[in-house]
Order: sequence, then structure tokens, then C-alpha cells
Amino acid sequence: MRDKIIYKSSELFLNLGFKSVTMDDIASEMGISKKTIYVHFSNKTKLVEAVTFHLFDTISCGIDDICENAPNPIEELYSIKMYVMHHLKNEKTSPQYQLKKYYPSIHDALKLKQFDKMHESVSDSLKNGIETEVFRSNIDVEFIARLYFNGMTGIKDESIFPRSKFDMNYLMENFLEYHLRAIVTEKGFKILNQFINNQSKS
Repeated sequence: MRDKIIYKSSELFLNLGFKSVTMDDIASEMGISKKTIYVHFSNKTKLVEAVTFHLFDTISCGIDDICENAPNPIEELYSIKMYVMHHLKNEKTSPQYQLKKYYPSIHDALKLKQFDKMHESVSDSLKNGIETEVFRSNIDVEFIARLYFNGMTGIKDESIFPRSKFDMNYLMENFLEYHLRAIVTEKGFKILNQFINNQSKS
């Protein structure tokens, strides 16, 4: 039952927002009493925390699978982007923003976990790109891995990139291209261009 509550809550929170969804809404949607939810989660904050870290773990496992099977580091980044967007429902309700505003301590803990995960994943990807000669050999892996995290986090800031002007998919797509064009070799540039052209045709 605990897992079912987390699953349904994830769906509602991502579609409607952490703030908008009440415990009553979740109980009603699941056809159970609110008391049943409180058996597993003492309050809404505990439920939000469980949902947030469950989503993080799910996405982390998916990213690991993508990294193991991607044909090259360029397609790897695009595949990760598609996977994350799918799991976060294209971030329709700006979950990161709502989490930061209404549950700051959970947001801060999540951001640390996200940084550790992304730093490790991007660093490995950059090193792989250097070894396979799609990324320049003289790039500073530590600096770029941190810069990438900062950029990916920064484009989610609605005060700088309001959703009325920028769709999240557009932002991630363009940031990825911006990031890759700065570090690719000629070989990598060909792969990137081919990949972008193929994407625009599909």
C-alpha cells in the first residue's frame, strides 16, 4: 500500500503541483480513507519527501541504464534529457520551483543528491568523450561538469526563464546544444549535427 500511495501521489504532484494536491485528493483518487495514508505517512511533508526521493531513485536508475547502453556521449545526453522529461511530465507544474517554495529543506536535500549524481554521470561522460575523441582533450572535466549542473538547474528558474516565454523542452534542447558545441571536436561536431538533423526529421 505504501508503494501504491507513493506512485499515485507522484502522478498527482507532477500533474497538479505539490501545493495544490491535498491528502484528501490522494485518498479520493485512490478510493481509500485518509487514515490509510496516515498509517504510512504521518503528514504531507513526509509524503512529499518520500515521493521526491522515490522519483530521484527511479530517474537515477534509468540514467545508469542509458549511460551503459548509449552509442556515444552526445546521444547519451539527449537520451537522458528525453528520459527525465518523460518522468517529470515535461515539468508542467514546475515541481522544482514548488518544492523550493513550499518544502525548502526537501528541495535542498534533493539538490545535493542531484548534484552528486549528475556530477558523477557528466564527469564519466566527459572522460568517455575525450577518450573516444568526440570531446576536446583539453577541456577541464571538473569545471564543465559543475557548469553543466549549474546550467541545467538555472534554466528551471522561472524568474529568469518564465514558462510564458520558454517551454521546458525548448530550454533543455537549446542548453544541451549550447553545452555540446562548446566542447566537441570536429568528429563530435559531425555526430551532433547528424543527430540534430535526424531529430528534426522525426
